[in-house]
Amino acid sequence: MDPEKEKVKREIERLRREINRHDYLYYVLAQPEISDYEYDMLMKRLEELEQQYPEFITPDSPTQRVSGVPTKEFPVVQHRKPMLSLSNTYNEEEIRDFDRRVRSLLRPGEKYEYVCELKIDGVAMSLLYEDGVLVRAATRGDGEQGDDVTNNVKTIRSIPLRLETEDPVLRNIEVRGEIYFYRKDLVKLNEERLENGEPPFANPRNAAAGSLKLQDPRLVAKRPLKMFCYWIEPLSDERYLKTHYHGLKTLEQLRFPVNPHYRLCQNIEEVIAYWSEWQQKRDTLPYDIDGVVVKLNDLEQQERLGATAKSPRWAIAFKFKAEQVETRLKEIVWQVGRTGVVTPVAILEPVQILGTTVSRATLHNVEEIQRLDVRPGDYVLLEKGGDVIPKIVRVIKEKRPKDLPPYQPPTTCPVCGSPLVKHPGEVALRCENVACPEQVARRVEHFASRRAMDIEGLGEKVVDLLFREKLISDYGDLYYLKAKQLASLERMGEKSAANLIEAIERSKQQPLERLIFALGIPFVGEGAARLLAEKFQSLDALMNASVEEIASIEGIGEKTAVSIRKFFDNPSNRQVIEKLRRAGVRFQQEEEAVQLDERFAGKTFVFTGALSRFTRDEAAELVRQRGGKVSNSVSRKTDYVVVGEDPGSKYQKALQLGVTILNEEEFVRMLEGK
Repeated sequence: MDPEKEKVKREIERLRREINRHDYLYYVLAQPEISDYEYDMLMKRLEELEQQYPEFITPDSPTQRVSGVPTKEFPVVQHRKPMLSLSNTYNEEEIRDFDRRVRSLLRPGEKYEYVCELKIDGVAMSLLYEDGVLVRAATRGDGEQGDDVTNNVKTIRSIPLRLETEDPVLRNIEVRGEIYFYRKDLVKLNEERLENGEPPFANPRNAAAGSLKLQDPRLVAKRPLKMFCYWIEPLSDERYLKTHYHGLKTLEQLRFPVNPHYRLCQNIEEVIAYWSEWQQKRDTLPYDIDGVVVKLNDLEQQERLGATAKSPRWAIAFKFKAEQVETRLKEIVWQVGRTGVVTPVAILEPVQILGTTVSRATLHNVEEIQRLDVRPGDYVLLEKGGDVIPKIVRVIKEKRPKDLPPYQPPTTCPVCGSPLVKHPGEVALRCENVACPEQVARRVEHFASRRAMDIEGLGEKVVDLLFREKLISDYGDLYYLKAKQLASLERMGEKSAANLIEAIERSKQQPLERLIFALGIPFVGEGAARLLAEKFQSLDALMNASVEEIASIEGIGEKTAVSIRKFFDNPSNRQVIEKLRRAGVRFQQEEEAVQLDERFAGKTFVFTGALSRFTRDEAAELVRQRGGKVSNSVSRKTDYVVVGEDPGSKYQKALQLGVTILNEEEFVRMLEGK
């Protein structure tokens, strides 16, 4: 290698180490040393070098956390060892029975101890590292085999892509843990889903599972998933660790995120004390726990006790009981979202549950109200278990006042008075008046949100203030605000005003897919916005597209296509878009930086079968970096079909159509220019 390239390679490796260290400080220890801007500059420099020298790109680079094309299915993989579920217990008597069983299975008089950990309410995950690099992430599945979701899990920044250790035993390991959501993040996600007419996730566990099943890693990267790791085993030496406690410490040393609240307990009384303590403190955590996990500490003792067909004999889940309280429903109010979806909220007599005062609970939609047969004036049973906010479990009908009439949902919008409609196949009521003041305010808030135009400092309170002072009437007006106007507003000031104007100006250069998402078109989420941007390349082309053209895009249904056409046919929406145009907001798709290679440029590749050197997503990305295209189906327009082990029907179709077939070695040589 020539000296210049060697120098570049060393710089790339240095940047990767530094970025990985800052990821660990920020996402695991919550102790950042640098600003977001400084971090972004490090990442930008690494991306530039890797684009100039693509031969140095490796799967464990921080730039490859979000990589690969959307997948239609997740391969099923076999676990090295079964991922068993735990038996449950709910009271002190049952946990003492567990302790007696453990003692009876050990040698007479043999000493033993337990490790207690918080039971995170999430999704179990297995991580496989070979030669220090994350090569596979798989869901628990049925315990024997699960789905390969590697590209999705790589987007979680607290999970190391490469291990910082020289110990050869610890460079080849399996790690297991739980992927979860913060409660506040789920509240925000559910608000967005309700406004898009999508059903909310019932709890953080469902949200984590649903996120990991998304087919596009770029969408997964926008979900704030986190992970706690609790189990490690070297692939080459199962006797390397002596105790479970030692394993947790080793995970911490390897920079894995480990829940800090684990405790070594000398006897079952200490276990019960730990359980009792966290049953009282659980509401102080930002994430959900539904109990504690109790494990025999000595790994050799664990092995001797073994497992039943379903669960280990050396561990048990000591669950908390969901707290239920009784209160009275005072009224049902309806909130209007940016897309016109009107959502019912129960207003309750304040009551204490898990250490917090509760006075509101979501009722989701009309069907939920009808299912519960809940009426203002009813006494209801609230529960706060695994859910983010309390839910009404049931109506205490024996306490219902006589002659309390059934609840009738509203027929008009509570804000503007327009008629409410319910479309076939939907559960939501909608206000279709696009000028409804509450809708307009919430659309502006969505337009400015982090995942849309990312206008920092323009949250709900500031948006409401701008409307109250009549400085804006829609999101197009944002680009005509002056710092002097803002500085005179309540609690704003000159510096805050200048920062907001600067943020608004920066937003003009956001990518087309973000602009499309920001417009707030019903049923158009981030994934659909990306597909539309890739297909039409400009907002004007999309605005002039027919329903048939839009619906022909794979991943865009007819309902979404009709909604898009209806949005752009509305004169009011066209007027706002013209404001954006005059302000200089970018309407064109930004060209991706690719290094054109004549062997790949303009050529269409299809992959089938398992590749040994990289995943199909990684191979597809290499094709795109060189100017090629990747398709999921074989046709006469296909230029190459790359065949791995156990190819499917695509291989047979390629033979029938006479498409050029490459094996993996031939594809690699093509990448290398040979």
